[in-house]
Formats: sequence, structure tokens, C-alpha cells
Amino acid sequence: MKKLCLVVLALILLNSCTKNFEEINTNPNQITDKLLEQDFNLVGSSFSVMLFNLMGHQIEEDLCYDNWMGYMGAPTPYVGGVNNTTYYLRWIDAYWNRIYGSVMSPSKQVIELAGEKNLPLFADWAKFVRILAMSKLTAIHGPVIYSNYGTAGLGSIKYDKESDLYTAMFTQLDQIESNFKANPTYTGFTKFDPSYKGNMAAWLKLINSIRFRLAMRIVKVSPAVAKTQGEKALADPVGLISTNAENFLIPLNGNVMPVAMISFDWGDTRMGATMESFMVGLKDGRMAKYFNEVSDASLVTDHPTYKYKGIRSGAFINSKDDRISYSTVSSDFKSVQNRRGFVAAEIAFLKAEAALRGWANAGDAKTNYENGVRLSFADWGAAGVDAYLADATSKPINYIDPKDSRNNFTALSTITVAWNAGDSNELKLEKIITQKYLSTFTNTLEAWVDFRRTGYPKIPHVAKNDSSPDWGIITSDQWIKRLVYVPAERTGNAAAVAEASTFLSSGKDDIASRLWWDTGAASNF
Repeated sequence: MKKLCLVVLALILLNSCTKNFEEINTNPNQITDKLLEQDFNLVGSSFSVMLFNLMGHQIEEDLCYDNWMGYMGAPTPYVGGVNNTTYYLRWIDAYWNRIYGSVMSPSKQVIELAGEKNLPLFADWAKFVRILAMSKLTAIHGPVIYSNYGTAGLGSIKYDKESDLYTAMFTQLDQIESNFKANPTYTGFTKFDPSYKGNMAAWLKLINSIRFRLAMRIVKVSPAVAKTQGEKALADPVGLISTNAENFLIPLNGNVMPVAMISFDWGDTRMGATMESFMVGLKDGRMAKYFNEVSDASLVTDHPTYKYKGIRSGAFINSKDDRISYSTVSSDFKSVQNRRGFVAAEIAFLKAEAALRGWANAGDAKTNYENGVRLSFADWGAAGVDAYLADATSKPINYIDPKDSRNNFTALSTITVAWNAGDSNELKLEKIITQKYLSTFTNTLEAWVDFRRTGYPKIPHVAKNDSSPDWGIITSDQWIKRLVYVPAERTGNAAAVAEASTFLSSGKDDIASRLWWDTGAASNF
């Protein structure tokens, strides 16, 4: 059995700068274990790096779900224009290697050391960081190695069924929450905690918030469990993340924000056409906080008042130079110090959906929906939220690519922003998920989850579909469902991968297989 890779493989792409990823390495010889033992350093020193690696970079985000969900578009025709963005996989293992190499491996060491040093809360903290990480990884691949991670032996390392994995995560959240609550004034984390400075109440709110997120994720496949777990989070007296001051922010540890590096330093990403369709059409005040205007007026003759132009997902691209003048991300991203890991707006939108589903303590759907929009506008420093929420006429616009009409699309969504009590629950949910989508820029994985789970927001198909039997065929009426297992696992842990594939909806390890919670049911109620 081959060991799980501990570092992201170096990737060489045609016409690309994807080889220039940040290196996240620590030199174990820089400081001795004896010195590290002072003030819990031995068990605490890994947390900032583990938290940093919860988020991805170009390969795992920009060229995957950032693109698939229309947040960003690639001006560069990587590998002859046939790549992940057009549903033919070239890059598979970056996030897998990041999570196992930079979160699961060091967390294993922390848990073992915490046991030796009698520091059980550090072990709990490491276990919670694992849940943060693996709840993301499973949303990408499906069944993953979790409960059996780190087991010795000559046999293969078995994957967890998704149903078992979620049960395990909920159970562990119970245990971690109980231990944290029993130690409300504990200060041991303070010097190692880049996000909450050791504030136990803040971590408890994040625990409840993650429980709520995961509960809603499984609502269509396991509604009773979802309701139980969601209501548990809603009822907890500690509460959830409810203000922007409580947002879970992950410091960049001195690194440049990935989307800024890719956009400005490499010129390899631009605004997504789907974002243009929604944000220009709905007159969204956050647009200037996300993207820069174009200087070439000929690119925006279809909406000259809003000088933003995006690139369609899976676009037909002949030359990078054709679209380098399209909208970059906002220049503000050059100087940001943190990434948004979990924000109050997401909780408000989750509560709005929970209210539609009749969950106890969820409150009123309209109030939560509007609160989510207000929290998002405030978080991004955008103006005009009152007019935005009152707008009952503006709708998403059709997209026109001035360089190649093959990339044009007609907007699939016809929603407005203003809440209408007379709308069906489906239409109300579409509004909730669409606004959740628009608010979650730069932390977009959960938007891909919501889209697969609910069908919202209504986004276009890729312009160019290069899917094939090599990795799985996505039919013209569908979208990519998951990433396949990484090559090292396919060859070095083949029996376990074969078994894990049987846990998927189609029984195949391909990009068309739905995950457990992605039922494919048209109705959400």
C-alpha cells in the first residue's frame, strides 16, 4: 500500500503559472522539541498552518468549483483548452494532498502528543480542525479516508461511507462541544489561535455553525437526522455565528490572497460570466467589492452603465490575449490579510431555509433572508442594501461574449431580489440560495454543494463540454458532480477505492456520480 501523499505534486501546465503555488513547509530542525514544550508550543505550533490549509489555491479552487459555479472564468486555454473547466480532468489531487498532508498528518501528531502531555483540549481542537477539513474534502470526492486514517498494516486503508462519515462527524462534534463547554475560561489556545485568539465561546459558536451547515447538507437524503442536528445547533444557548464580528477568518500567514495572485500576477483568472449575469442584472452593490471595471468600453456595450465583463464557465478560448482585458478581481484583494472561512451571512441564509422547512427556533424566513443580504453587504463594505432588497423588477441578464458568440447564454433564472410572501417555497428557496451564492465569493465550495443539493442558483451549462469516458461523461443537460479519486489512491490503494466507488450513486469513480446527499430529486420540499 502506498502512503497518502504529503505534499501537493508539482504540476506543469501549458501557458500557465500554476507551478507557482505558495510553499507551506516547516523546518523541524529550526526549534527543538525541548524548547517547544514551553507554553504548550509542541502541541500548538501546527494550528496556524492547519487552518491556513483548509482553503485551496488555483488548482483546487479557481480551476474547479470557482469556475464551475461561474464565480471566475479562465482566459487561458490550458492544455489546448481541454481541462477541468471543460470537464476533462487534468488536475485532481491538489486539495486531497493538501488536506492529508497539511491537516490530517499534523493533526495526528497533535492528538498523539496531546495525549502524552495530558492536554486533552488540544486533541479536541485538532479533531475539530479535522472536521472542518474533511467536511470540505468529502464534498469534493464523496467517500474519504477518515475513521481509518493513520492505521498501520499491510492491507488497504478503507474509505468511510458518506452516511457513516456524517454520523461520525456529528458524534465528534458532540464530544468536542461538551469538552469545550466544560472549560469556558481555558486560555491554552490563545497564542496558537490566529482566528479567535483562544476564545472558547467563539469556537463553540463555530462548532454549532458547522453542525448547522452539515445538517442542511444532508436534508434531502436524511431529513430526520438533518432536522435533529439542525435544531440542536439552533437551540444551543451558546448560539451560532450571527454578527460579522464573529466571522471565522483564516489568516493568510503573510501569503498573497490566491485569487489576487492568479488574477494580477499571472493573468490567469477573470470575473465569471455567471456573476456578471446575476450582479449586473440585479444591480448588486457588492460587484465593485468583488471585481474591477474594464477600461475597454467595447466589451460592455450590452450594459454600458456597469463596466464589468466576465468569462463563461468552460468557455471556448483561442488565446489568452483575447480576454485578458476582462474584469479582474478587485484590487482590494492585493492587500487582504484573511480569508473568510465561515461568515454570519451564511448562518442567516441557513436559518431562512430552515424556516421554510419548519425547523424549530429557525425564526422567520423573510427576516433571515433579508438579514443575510444585509450582513453580506456590510461584510463587504457595499452600499445600497435597502434599495437592493426592495427591488422587485430587476432580473439576471443574458450574457454576451464580445469575443466569441459561442459563449453567449440566456439567463436561466428570472428571480428578483425582493421577498414575496406569495411565492412558492421553491421560489423562495431559489432566492435564498441565489443570495447565499452571491455572498460567498472567495469561499465557494459550499455554493457548489448547494447547487448539487438544490439545483440553485440556476446557472448555465459549460459552453464547451469535453467530458469523456476517461473520467466520466456529463450529459448536455447536467453539470459536473464530483472529482474522482487521486491517481496515488487509484494505484496504491486500489481495493479500497474500488469499494468506495460502490458507495457512489452510479457505482463508478467518475465525475458523473452523485454524492450521497445529492439525490437528484427535482423538488426540495
